[in-house]
Amino acid sequence: MGKREVISDSVLFGGLPEEQLDAIEAIAVEKKFVKGEAIFFEGDPGNGFYMVGEGKVKIFKMSWSGKEQILHIYGPGEPFGEVPVFHGQPFPANAETLMKSTMIFFPRESFIALVHEHPSLALNMLAVLSMRLRRFVAQIENLSLKEVPARLAGYLLYLMEEQGSEESVELEISKGQLASLLGTIPETLSRIFAKMSDEGLIAVDGKKIRILDRAALKAK
Repeated sequence: MGKREVISDSVLFGGLPEEQLDAIEAIAVEKKFVKGEAIFFEGDPGNGFYMVGEGKVKIFKMSWSGKEQILHIYGPGEPFGEVPVFHGQPFPANAETLMKSTMIFFPRESFIALVHEHPSLALNMLAVLSMRLRRFVAQIENLSLKEVPARLAGYLLYLMEEQGSEESVELEISKGQLASLLGTIPETLSRIFAKMSDEGLIAVDGKKIRILDRAALKAK
């Protein structure tokens, strides 16, 4: 999709009047990245925010020991790094592409000027930030209160809803990246996949996971 199509179909700007979409498109800058390229690092100035045009990006933190914890993975039409736009603080995490990607960048000063002209933009952004906060709270709850099998079950159920499927899901990230997202290690994740398969809950075929017993997954 072109820049305009990505903007108008996004969760952040979808449904806005054409004149506002025109103004947003005018300040938007396309940036291309190769797989594994850093978009920004934790502590970099929050000089704007991004939206995925094509590809995927991971948002992650690194511990002092070098362990990576993936916080979010975003795909086409999803914004990221938007919080610093309002408070002017540095980016609180790192962003890196998972594949060859095109990002759309919205400079902070230009976007703030648009918000002053069109307050409805702030309402759209507030709705997205509220949704992100609920998702983040759920992730913190999963990582702190639930065992890894329950985290995996919850993630598979989330993918079913996101992908609109009743029978199977497609993992769009590697199992190593999924392990990081769930706060575990690949070896543990592989054992849990095997155990769930033995229990008849799922059937694993590469990155395709067939859901055989949805009720049992919910009970994890």
